[in-house]
Amino acid sequence: MRLLHTMLRVGDLDKSIAFYTEVLGMTLLRRKDYPEGRFTLAFVGFGNEAENSVLELTHNWDTASYELGTGYGHIAIEVNDVYKACEQIRESGGKVVREAGPMLHGASILAFVEDPDGYKIELLSPSRGD
Repeated sequence: MRLLHTMLRVGDLDKSIAFYTEVLGMTLLRRKDYPEGRFTLAFVGFGNEAENSVLELTHNWDTASYELGTGYGHIAIEVNDVYKACEQIRESGGKVVREAGPMLHGASILAFVEDPDGYKIELLSPSRGD
């Protein structure tokens, strides 16, 4: 078994695709409209779906935004340099909501950014076993 994808409902698909591809550096892998169901699916990721887990961005045509609820946490992405990643994300128009720094009660370096719909993405330094 393996994890295939995580689905996020998004209000503005083009804006979300731009964030994940232009700000975070993912690739748009595929996109398909389903006119009968009035929705579009777009898959983005850091590699092909055969070998990597990806994000499925679901846009329901008649829904402009969603409430995130209290159950959702975040997506985590490993980056080589969290400080530099925050700089690049900010320069690309992204929103850093927790600046890079050590994890409270731990040694990992992390930061949080937010996508156009308010979903949190955690940026983590490579694991050192803590």
